[in-house]
Amino acid sequence: MISRRNWLTALVAGFLLLLAWLPGTAAEALGGKLPAIGAPAPAFTLPTNTGDGTISLADYRGKWVVAYFYPADFTSGCTLEARRFQSDLRQYEAKNTQILGISADSVDSHADFCTAEGLKFPLLADTDGAVSKAYGSWISPYSQRHTFIIDPDGILRETFLGVRPAIHSAEVLQRLDELQQL
Repeated sequence: MISRRNWLTALVAGFLLLLAWLPGTAAEALGGKLPAIGAPAPAFTLPTNTGDGTISLADYRGKWVVAYFYPADFTSGCTLEARRFQSDLRQYEAKNTQILGISADSVDSHADFCTAEGLKFPLLADTDGAVSKAYGSWISPYSQRHTFIIDPDGILRETFLGVRPAIHSAEVLQRLDELQQL
């Protein structure tokens, strides 16, 4: 027989899994309203691990941007996702695309994570969650695992919810190909 504590733990875990796989509505209820596809992507300026001070979305006008939000540096899923983006980085560069990782971790944590994993793309410190909230990707105190493709004019073109880290970069590359051919 299942104890009440185990039953509640299983219920909460199941609910969180369901939220991760639901598009839009339920995920938005916890993380905030997602920005609309076809609308300007929410502007942001955040400190980065690169030592360059801050990075703004506007810095990448004329380039495609993949802004991926993730819960925390050095966790298994986030590490796997970052490694996949890094291993595919040349393909993104060939498509005139900048990868930006965003989480609530500090600049120092991001710098350590990039050094440990050999990441060559910027990680941005959204320590108060304001940018994550603007993108509907916040469940305090963490960013949810969401990804957004933004076109060279700053228009949001795709949203990924319920991301599976092991295959996500390949999914993003495929959708980026489709969008660039429109």
